[in-house]
Order: sequence, then structure tokens, then C-alpha cells
Amino acid sequence: MRISRPASLLLTLSAVAFGLMLFTGSAAAEEKVPKALDFTMKTLDGKEVKLADRYKGKVVLVVNVASQCGLTPQYRQLQGLHEKYEEQGLKVVGFPCNQFGAQEPGTASEIRTFCTKNYGVEFDLFSKVDVNGEGACPLYQYLTELKTDPKGPGKVSWNFEKFLLNRNGEVIARFSPRTRPDAEEVVSRIEAELKAAGSE
Repeated sequence: MRISRPASLLLTLSAVAFGLMLFTGSAAAEEKVPKALDFTMKTLDGKEVKLADRYKGKVVLVVNVASQCGLTPQYRQLQGLHEKYEEQGLKVVGFPCNQFGAQEPGTASEIRTFCTKNYGVEFDLFSKVDVNGEGACPLYQYLTELKTDPKGPGKVSWNFEKFLLNRNGEVIARFSPRTRPDAEEVVSRIEAELKAAGSE
């Protein structure tokens, strides 16, 4: 059966339109990965994890942690946040770092044992990273460039600095090391973001 020229043209245009739709749909899907979650990191057990696969749609508190710091008891408050809010969508994420006073010298196994034995830590811990300088991991290079409040952009100042991401993967707050995880200013922001619906 012969197809008329107008019908043939219509079929060609339809095919082109369909191809463009698939392309733009694929591009849009890729664009939906939030920049702050567009990194692959190693867990404390050495497994590679795409942050977007694990944390997309969650409220995330990112903290650089250490085992021999005066602020190390903040592990207890971080675990408290994990226990209270995880089912509502909060993920507490710890990144051991040895850059501040060499206060995280342990191996992955030693860090895990310390955190479990002393603070009952159950939230996610990743492999040791640098958070400042030329060797800083890409995630922290990105986090420290952002304009945030109440603490602004710039280098991480010490252990237990905190970055809060909303459900859309946007970094909405940064808290200083001495601001306790259970401080009102931290908890109120977490609760507000847990109540907010992320964009699809």
C-alpha cells in the first residue's frame, strides 16, 4: 500500500517529535539528580554508594566526625536524631576526618568499633575523607563553596560541622562545630524540612 506524501511527512514529523520527547525526558531525568547528591562515596565498609540512590528525597544531615575530639560526645546527639526522625525521612551521615588535630587516626574497623561501643551509632558512616585543601573530597569541595546560613561559605573549621540538605537535595543550612545536633536551631530546621514535601 502506497502512503501519500502528506501522510508520509506526518509520520516523519511524528517520529522526530517522539525522538525529541525521549531525549528531553532522559535529559530531564538526569537533571533531577541534585548536585549535592551527585557523588559516589565509599562507606566505612568500603562499598561504593551513589549518594542520590540512597538519599534522594530525604532530609540529610552531613557531619564530619572524629573519635578523639572534645566534641566527640556529639555522636550521642546525632544518634538521638537518627532514632527520633529516621522514620520521618531524616538521614544522618558521618564522614570521619583526621584533618583537625589528627583526632581521627583509627582504621575503618577501629572507627566502627568505637562508635558502636561508646555511642551505639547506627546511622550511616562513610570512609575517612579530607574536607579541606587540595585533597578535599568532591562532596566537601562543593559543600564549602555554597552560601549558607547561619554559617557562611568557606573551609570547614573543625570536627562536627554540619550541613543540612532538604528533600530536594539543596543545602539549606550550615551549623558550626560547637552547635549541638540537638540544639533548637538545628532541630527546628530539621523538623520544618521533614514536614515539607520535596519536588518531583
